[in-house]
Amino acid sequence: MPRIVLVYFDAGGGHRAAASALAEAIREERLPWQVDLLNLQELLDSLDIVRRFTGIRIQDVYNKMLRNDWTLGSPQLMRVLQWTMRVFHRPTVRRLERHWRETRPDLVASLVPHFNRALCESLAKSRPGSPFVTILTDFADYPPHFWIERQSQFLICGSDHAVAQARDMGHPEEHIFRTSGMILNQRFYRYAAVDRRREREKLGLDPERLTGLVLFGGQGSRKKMLAIDERLGQSALPVQLIFLCGKNERLAAELLARKSPVPRVVEGFTTNVPYYMQLADFFIGKPGPGSIAEAMAMHLPVIVERNAWTLPQERYNTVWVREKEVGLVVASFAQIGEAVAQLIEPENFLHFRAHTAAMKNQALFEIPGILRRILSAAGNAGN
Repeated sequence: MPRIVLVYFDAGGGHRAAASALAEAIREERLPWQVDLLNLQELLDSLDIVRRFTGIRIQDVYNKMLRNDWTLGSPQLMRVLQWTMRVFHRPTVRRLERHWRETRPDLVASLVPHFNRALCESLAKSRPGSPFVTILTDFADYPPHFWIERQSQFLICGSDHAVAQARDMGHPEEHIFRTSGMILNQRFYRYAAVDRRREREKLGLDPERLTGLVLFGGQGSRKKMLAIDERLGQSALPVQLIFLCGKNERLAAELLARKSPVPRVVEGFTTNVPYYMQLADFFIGKPGPGSIAEAMAMHLPVIVERNAWTLPQERYNTVWVREKEVGLVVASFAQIGEAVAQLIEPENFLHFRAHTAAMKNQALFEIPGILRRILSAAGNAGN
């Protein structure tokens, strides 16, 4: 039975979510594979220089940055991180080689950036003939040395732009696969439809009022979400809000303690995002690939921000939003009142809604077939 390894880490949360969703989709298709999930951070803990000197993992530092909006200068910080990875490249490869020799994978699929050179090199040395696949969980690469490397590998891309980047790096067509979008959890395909009026009333919302869902990933964003609450509360716009604060308990407590003229619901961490998205009419948040893809699946036009604080790997996503005409991009959420007013103007709203409804993302169900083709070409697809 072929052994498939899906590599993830917990920086931001989206990588683990994508790997877990893909593993479940493979199991549901009853493919004759053993599927293992590998937390790369745990495997490489002994090489984590930040943890060595502070006791805090790199991924935990990253998540704290997201919670507290410490993202100004993140392109420069990323280059420092990549320099550190180059310094530790050889010991990283040696540690991975040992792991591959012990576990003997027939295919390794990476759902993480930064480490794909080391992952590919170590697999080629220890398991010649076992394919290495990079599954981009961003709409595009952020070169150099982020997702796509100049090496013998397969690439699974969720946008035309990422495919073009792979070609420009010299990867042959037979090594590049285009999916219809980002990996989404099966909950976004198999949710139970709800009575919006009834469920809004249960939550204390107006059943008729246009509803915005405010979501900044699993870590939340205290500064931005509080500002959005305040500015829309002052705007007199005929909207109401659902705030999903993720693991940011401090943020949820502050929102609940505030009084606002705008009807709103405040929720902490939840796995039931499709339920709340069914009650919403539009989305407000950071331009993360997962959040945008989820909003598209639920036909929600988006309002996202792009400025110096935007993570560099997420900046192309705002270009994608404009090109696909699925929402608005603002320079600052200080302009959220004007943006919401523009979005909910009836003609604009219908236009954006039609474009979101046209998105047909089946990537979760396309990727197992792609992996099977890659395995088959390598001579090991299972029975």
